[in-house]
Amino acid sequence: MSQTDQAAGLRRWAESMAPAEPKPSFEAMPSRVLLTLGLPEGAGSDIEPVVDALRRWHEQGQSWVGDPSAWRVVALDVQSPHFTALASQQKRWALWVDDDADGFRRAYRTLKQLAQHPGAPRRLLMVHPPLLSGAGLLGNLRDAASHFFEIQLVMIGFAKPKSKRR
Repeated sequence: MSQTDQAAGLRRWAESMAPAEPKPSFEAMPSRVLLTLGLPEGAGSDIEPVVDALRRWHEQGQSWVGDPSAWRVVALDVQSPHFTALASQQKRWALWVDDDADGFRRAYRTLKQLAQHPGAPRRLLMVHPPLLSGAGLLGNLRDAASHFFEIQLVMIGFAKPKSKRR
């Protein structure tokens, strides 16, 4: 037996005796995935506005958010080749509605594309920047999604207007 064979044999024996490297713990990774549609093109993977909304809702007392850092926000385009597979695997979906001039139009187009995908999610969380007077526009978008596309948009952070009593 040559010294090379002997050394290789000793290395194999040492490797078999060494403790296995610990596998990465998924407990340290965010536990909730939120697939987000409708982020502006060019923003790429800029998910910070969505993360900011989760933080804002948490600070406003929305207990379902839990720890905002426990969320893994993933930007996704409806036209992604991975969309169909993810639609069958993931349960938490959101629609980003920006407050720029084209934000509501872009969100409507995203909903229209979503409606054309069989098996696509039919319930999404509506995520948006803080809006001073956007509740009416968000309500209109929610109603259009329901009426035209049979998609439910869940709104957070706006109280229903109180009826006026005289």
